[in-house]
Amino acid sequence: MIEIENISKSFDDKQVLYGISGRFEKGKTNLIIGASGTGKTVLLKCIVGLIKPDEGNVFYDGREFTNADRDLKTEIRREIGMLFQGGALFDSKTVQQNVMFPLDVLTTMTPSDKLERVNFCLERVGLENVNKKMPSEISGGMKKRVGIARALVNNSQYLFCDEPNSGLDPQTAIMIDNLIQEITDEYQITTIVVTHDMNSVMEIGEYIMFLHQGHKVWEGSHENISRTEAKELQEFIFANKLMRTIQAQ
Repeated sequence: MIEIENISKSFDDKQVLYGISGRFEKGKTNLIIGASGTGKTVLLKCIVGLIKPDEGNVFYDGREFTNADRDLKTEIRREIGMLFQGGALFDSKTVQQNVMFPLDVLTTMTPSDKLERVNFCLERVGLENVNKKMPSEISGGMKKRVGIARALVNNSQYLFCDEPNSGLDPQTAIMIDNLIQEITDEYQITTIVVTHDMNSVMEIGEYIMFLHQGHKVWEGSHENISRTEAKELQEFIFANKLMRTIQAQ
């Protein structure tokens, strides 16, 4: 479980986050949603330690992270897996080398053990026999699955996904959503997904935090989001539906 308490962040004279608190539970797909520029990615970066908040704290299973010493931060970071928006694969490395990279950097595993782990993770995301392919030789959906395999290869306890469906067709996006949810449940990890895709919200949003202009306006599940009385969230849902209708035409 990840808990955040009163996270605030400004850049120069512009405040981006205002006292955000919430709890992201283990074994659930937790979503942070909102329009572009509303602070979703900044909050994610504060949670993983890429940005230090001006105020507030982040706790990983009760371990205070924001002001932790180097050893504890390193320990927690070893337990984190990241799926970046564009996949962020190394173009000059094969699929196998990309997935193995965290093991090369963070572990002292033998080459045979690393390869066994890589093959296991690739098989789990449905990518057998692609070890020697280069990123340029596989589709966008396959790149996202390689990214998920790499995020899991080090037995991650926490999985962060930044716009995992960006650039994907609807069918592939559903497949990625389902894979993230299956892995979260199967391995009982704490997953946080940043997205503006209402399809993802309605399919896998077991806990949803909605941000608007840096404020947490609403939290709940996909089962009760359609009954919200929050005007900003209603407008966000309507805009999403309108955009999907336009794209379908």
